[in-house]
Amino acid sequence: MTPAPLTPDLIRSGDRGALARAITLAESTRPDHRQQAEALLAELLPHTGGSIRVGISGPPGVGKSTFIESLGLMLVARGHKVAVLAVDPSSRRSGGSILGDKTRMESLGREPDAFIRPTPAGVTMGGVARRTRDVVLLCEAAGFDVVIVETVGVGQSETAVSKLTDCFVLLINPGGGDDLQGIKRGIMELADVVVVTKADGDLLGPARITAADYGAALHLMRPKWPDAFPCVLLASIPLQTGVPEMWDAVTRFVADRRTAGQLDSLRSDQAKAALWDELVASSVDKLRTNDKFAELETRVANGELLPATAARALS
Repeated sequence: MTPAPLTPDLIRSGDRGALARAITLAESTRPDHRQQAEALLAELLPHTGGSIRVGISGPPGVGKSTFIESLGLMLVARGHKVAVLAVDPSSRRSGGSILGDKTRMESLGREPDAFIRPTPAGVTMGGVARRTRDVVLLCEAAGFDVVIVETVGVGQSETAVSKLTDCFVLLINPGGGDDLQGIKRGIMELADVVVVTKADGDLLGPARITAADYGAALHLMRPKWPDAFPCVLLASIPLQTGVPEMWDAVTRFVADRRTAGQLDSLRSDQAKAALWDELVASSVDKLRTNDKFAELETRVANGELLPATAARALS
């Protein structure tokens, strides 16, 4: 059976198949697909912006997927519609990704009011994919009132999610000072809520020490917002603690930003940043199609030409 044509009304009706097709279209690199996706998004734009956008990051093994599934199930039970955009790392050799988040969030994936979309990061740095912002807008237009962006994992450039979301949550393993050394200052400065996971059993003591270490470290930094230092919480999925408190902290944070008139300005700044990111990415795409590119790239690789000289020749 041939699927119905993609239209704004079909997306807004909440048709999950249509949403998945629209996301595939938005993520495509084919020029004709890009034109179709942009036309669709342009019509849907007035119907976006109604969700709470939450970014969640953390080091490998911290339990991001487990935490997000528990959060998603709680929110669905409270009557929310939840979209989870899980960005997976891509191979630099093959370009492929495992995209295992739907498997790891099996219970949430069965909920009719939840939508999980794994996305390969591709070559984009910063922990999110190039079209993640477009996917957020599509999910909002489809009626999801909570959109969670799970990033690849903590790294030096793992900060792009803060340019997509209203509140950035950083998950931390129990590890005391050693773990504190492993997290980059840049990502800590962008965190709005910090959650120490696995705070149960033998790890409860180390989790409390880690929370105290992070609380002290965050108060030594210049706060992201003048009136709000990030809160540090403990969470245990087996004990079902910490997830409601984390969501309360997120909603309070977003409400405070909205009351202060900062949420609109934040999203406005994010849209401008997206414009600049797209200008840079589009310029690189055009340069790669330049007739001189392959020749100059070969000469640089052979040590015959400086990269800066080749770049000027292409500009």
